[in-house]
Amino acid sequence: MVCAFLSLLPQALCVVYATLLWSTREAEVLLMFAGQLACEAINFVLKRLIKEERPRLIVVGNTEGGGGVAVGKGYGMPSSHAQFTAFWAVALSLFLLIRHRPLGAARVTTADAARKDDEGRETNESTFSPRPGRFAALNASIEKYQHSPWSLAQRAVVSAGAIIVAAAVAGSRVYLGYHTVRQVVAGSVAGAGCAAAWFAVTYLMRETGMLAWALELPLARWFRLRDLVVGEDFCQAGWEKWEVRRQAALEEERRRLREKEKKAQ
Repeated sequence: MVCAFLSLLPQALCVVYATLLWSTREAEVLLMFAGQLACEAINFVLKRLIKEERPRLIVVGNTEGGGGVAVGKGYGMPSSHAQFTAFWAVALSLFLLIRHRPLGAARVTTADAARKDDEGRETNESTFSPRPGRFAALNASIEKYQHSPWSLAQRAVVSAGAIIVAAAVAGSRVYLGYHTVRQVVAGSVAGAGCAAAWFAVTYLMRETGMLAWALELPLARWFRLRDLVVGEDFCQAGWEKWEVRRQAALEEERRRLREKEKKAQ
């Protein structure tokens, strides 16, 4: 059952690509998806050039067909599942370990900003005041949490996880009888090679200014394509906007409480 679900990973990744591309409009996601599709096209060509059959399943009591029943459709060399997931895992690892250089995220808080008291005078008084209640201690610890980008070690763990998943998909193809070991190894090598080559191509696109030029085209501007994820933490921008809005709401709540206290006096 697990192997059957692993076989659906390429389809799931296509959904993830499309969702990320639509929600973030990141050029890096678009480039990786384009490379993924190009890798799949290369697999299509290789299968028809090599023309190696898939392994045949021997059915007990079946005397027809000579060598057994073929599992799956089309040629088997190289494995498209292994090549697809190998490209994804290696491309993601190269991005996380080499290209992704997130800047340190400064904590967004009103405690460090100049404030104005009720009479309009500026003050440096901190507004850090966790909400009262049974979870005051927990709220205080959460408020003091310093958001920071992923460290190199964290990115290495994610990269290793992606490679393990790709290896599991390749192994599942052999276990289910769709490919031989040689076919999945060839697919994995082809996928990794395509990922490395595509990484080099996208590096040249950045260094020569081709990507920057493409992002200035009217079509790219219309789709609001951007190139921020290389130097920005994945959650940083959205987190900072939320923190500004949340701190403003807390500040407004405290202001109203002060006004009520003044009226009560």
